[in-house]
Amino acid sequence: MNNHDTARIRAGFVGFGEVNTPREFIDKRCTSVMAQLKQAGLDLAATAPVADDPAGEQAARAVAELSQHDFSVLIVCIAGWIPTWAVLSVIEPFRHKPMVLLGLTGWQEGERFVTTADQAGTTALRKPMADMGYTFKYVVTLRGRSLPLESVMSYCRAADTARRLRGARIGMAGFRDMRLYGTLYDGVSLKATIGPEIEHFDLLELQQLMDGIDAAEVKQLAEEVSRRWVFRKEPQPGTVESSVKLYMAIRRKVEERGYDAFSYTDVDGIKKLMGFAPAGAMTLLHDETTICTVPENDSMGAVTQLMVHYLTGQVAAYLEFYEFFERGALMGVPDYVPREIVDGEVTIFPNAFGDFGEGLLNVSRLKTGPATIARLGYVGNRYRMHIMNATAQDPVSWEEAGWAPPAPQLPSVDLVFDGDTAAFIERVMGQHYIISYGDNRMLLEDLCAILGVEVI
Repeated sequence: MNNHDTARIRAGFVGFGEVNTPREFIDKRCTSVMAQLKQAGLDLAATAPVADDPAGEQAARAVAELSQHDFSVLIVCIAGWIPTWAVLSVIEPFRHKPMVLLGLTGWQEGERFVTTADQAGTTALRKPMADMGYTFKYVVTLRGRSLPLESVMSYCRAADTARRLRGARIGMAGFRDMRLYGTLYDGVSLKATIGPEIEHFDLLELQQLMDGIDAAEVKQLAEEVSRRWVFRKEPQPGTVESSVKLYMAIRRKVEERGYDAFSYTDVDGIKKLMGFAPAGAMTLLHDETTICTVPENDSMGAVTQLMVHYLTGQVAAYLEFYEFFERGALMGVPDYVPREIVDGEVTIFPNAFGDFGEGLLNVSRLKTGPATIARLGYVGNRYRMHIMNATAQDPVSWEEAGWAPPAPQLPSVDLVFDGDTAAFIERVMGQHYIISYGDNRMLLEDLCAILGVEVI
């Protein structure tokens, strides 16, 4: 289930075929490929196919035309045998960009299959391109099969995600909630390898913004929220209003700084210093915006969210491990979930945990079905992505100890893993993993290949 952003991915495209191959065989098939790629969602900056003319004029023309455009990925379409030098002459000026080395296939004429030796061209190119340090995905079209669009589009979306990550900004209210270690980050290696900037600010800024919010605005939105959500019981006076004020403060800060993701000090911050849980504010933030959020100053969680969000167009919600079982894990949250992953109505249960004041606990039912969970981690300056495909099922009846009675059943799913549970547990990289619905492993693996991130 992918809900990709409406903006089309910009890709460069250049086809190749030997000078002695009839030109119409090359042109016709490259034109067909371009039409399919456009239909699949690419915005192509294309140049006419290139042959190995001795003077290299066609290669020079292609470079000049492609250089006039900005694109995230270059599709190198091999439509027949082509000497390697002709291809390298075109792609060398763009070696900083990810590429798809795409080999086409021949066609059937009556009882005979006709080929232009496409894969002679790609196989002559693959190793030299790898040895020279090009970042690319090698995709071949099998004889008698259609163009492998899914594989090509996955890499193109991954390349576009890598570009977007370079300009991403994550807002971080406070620092190192609960003195956790697994939520920390190294700013230099993160910027060098993945790209996002993490910008810290004090919770005091949110409090100051809350103090300046007009009471009439708060009242109006609080009344709307009371009608919008399903409340299991009546909240205490002021609980909804506190959540609304915090939401408005966070949103103003997010919009002022242009944050693409947001995290915050939860237990040692908002709950301790402001006296209430931020769950209602975060639920409302997800009702009104598309920003990625995760609590507890979880830097790697926030970066993973951006990766998943850019790749799939989904909200990339966080879930937390509560229990493992033989075939998977019980995952849920003790605070909020975005409306996008809710099955039915957003349901609120005003409640308090431990010594913290009452908050608007989100107890909505979560969607089920095929899903992918992932988390980015690092050791030194080496980054790893842990991925597991699973099926989200309705959970067993359960509760977390510590909630004021009657204890709620938190938003959760039983995730039945497609792979080995014990092997997953041995490599687990934190309490939070990011969920997306559908099988998104190829997208994540393609992005990791571009960024130089190891997949485990």
